[in-house]
Amino acid sequence: MNVNIKQRFQEILGTDRVLETEPMSKHTTFRIGGPADLFVAPENTDEIKKLIAICKEEEVPYFILGNGSNLLVSDKGYRGVIIQLYRSFGQITLKENEIHAQAGALLSGIAAMAREASLTGFEFAGGIPGTLGGAVVMNAGAYGGEMKDVLKEVTVLTPEGEIVTLQAGELQMGYRTSIIKEAGYIVLEAVISLKKGDQDEIKSRMQELAGMRSSKQPLSYPSAGSTFKRPEGYFAGKLIMDSGLRGYQVGGAQVSEKHCGFVINTGNATAKDVTTLMADVQRIVMEKFGVKLEPEVKFLGDF
Repeated sequence: MNVNIKQRFQEILGTDRVLETEPMSKHTTFRIGGPADLFVAPENTDEIKKLIAICKEEEVPYFILGNGSNLLVSDKGYRGVIIQLYRSFGQITLKENEIHAQAGALLSGIAAMAREASLTGFEFAGGIPGTLGGAVVMNAGAYGGEMKDVLKEVTVLTPEGEIVTLQAGELQMGYRTSIIKEAGYIVLEAVISLKKGDQDEIKSRMQELAGMRSSKQPLSYPSAGSTFKRPEGYFAGKLIMDSGLRGYQVGGAQVSEKHCGFVINTGNATAKDVTTLMADVQRIVMEKFGVKLEPEVKFLGDF
């Protein structure tokens, strides 16, 4: 990474928000990943635009990171710039029945604000361990709810550097997908539209979902959430379990004994352990059931 880029970044962000050779294991829920050449944390849209313009001008690859909840980073790390939109870009405000939030806001924080304001419709997202930006890009969902059910509009930065506001209907949101990814847009903020509800009912629904989540999911271990997408007509976790792979282990990576749809880091897993385990699971499920499991977890870096 040339020194010039680092200096240009520091002129915009100061020295404390530009980190060199930053271990990505500190920034993913899997707790796995080698060093990124440069790691930067902008606090506003103007800074984001400037950083991306420099990356393009210098022809350096960049990756937009939230809290790293659905990501496996290579053991070799990332040759480029990680632009993190997380706590420093995570403002949440309430306007009547709408919640306006920046891309780095955690879904759990938005759900808590909705609960306090007696707004219903966002209970499903309270336990999803991700940021709003990532949730919009992949139309995150759980327990019968999806982002597309509550999203009103999204403000994005286009590849040309323009800031555009899109209505939810323009986003082509489907199962774990939206137009945002294909178009190369970066989510800056979004508006979530909810309905007035009974606060006690909202609280009890959130508690019920939290209980279901903790009883069924291996929350005490680092993971990237559901490892594979749900194949049509099946459940990935059940296929893996029925293939006799509960507890199957490669190095520090393991198919969770609590929920076979999760691959967990038992303490010292490498990205290589995880990819080897995933390939084994895909092969065995295909042999036994003829079903192809597609990864839901995203990969970053050289594998």
